[in-house]
Amino acid sequence: MNVLVWLLVGLVAGFIARAIVPGRDPMGWLGTLILGLIGSVVGGFVGDLLTSGDQRFSPAGLIGSIIGAVIALLVWRAINRGRASSGSPGYRRAA
Repeated sequence: MNVLVWLLVGLVAGFIARAIVPGRDPMGWLGTLILGLIGSVVGGFVGDLLTSGDQRFSPAGLIGSIIGAVIALLVWRAINRGRASSGSPGYRRAA
């Protein structure tokens, strides 16, 4: 049952993070789920650093998951923007 709750929270957190951060993200529901799960890990890590590390589900945990998902989404965009603008070494743009 815990795994189902994690998947549901991950999907919700990823969906909300994609709605908060402006711009287009071409990912389906599976990508959104993975984004939310990564965000939950990031949010949980930050939450454990700031609090006593209580492991129960709470609204604060969902908010931390959303914040973590926003951070993960921004990092993902920064990495992909670097790849898209670099091109191959021999590539030249027509003038």
